Amino acid sequence: MSEPTFLNTPEDWWRISQFLHLEADLLDERQYDEWLSLLDENIRYRMPIARNVRRDQLDREYTAAGEVAWFDEGIATLRQRVAQIKTGIHWAEEPTSRVSHLVTNIRIIGSETLLDGELALSVRSRFLVSQHRLQSESNLFVGKREDTLRVSADRVTIMKRDIFLNQAVLMAKSLTTFF
Repeated sequence: MSEPTFLNTPEDWWRISQFLHLEADLLDERQYDEWLSLLDENIRYRMPIARNVRRDQLDREYTAAGEVAWFDEGIATLRQRVAQIKTGIHWAEEPTSRVSHLVTNIRIIGSETLLDGELALSVRSRFLVSQHRLQSESNLFVGKREDTLRVSADRVTIMKRDIFLNQAVLMAKSLTTFF
């Protein structure tokens, strides 16, 4: 089997951008099962907590792996969250939120060949997620993501996602949206 190549060409960037935009559309259209199919079986989906730190301590701005996080989940927990939302009795999502994901500043910053011969890409992006429910509940989430994507000839999946919110204090009543 030949080793996959990824040269960070405009075509490669386009493929990854289209994948991330498809993911955003699936979430906005509440197609959660289809969204789950974009996730690797061994995904780590984590949102550390932002801290206000001094300029000389910026390496502590977000909680590290193993420290407290808004969430630190694998595929089983993500599937449970989707199942709970789909029941129609999830208090924080009934009636369901109207959500829009904007993904921008997509950059491929590195790649490595995995043991199975497939490619893992390191991708950075910025996001704005707007969530509205009921008559007056509005939340805006802004930040950056660092993804590790598994790329094969016919498929891309998300192996790891770290979500860094700009907010140090979460103003939303609940955190039910996916990023």
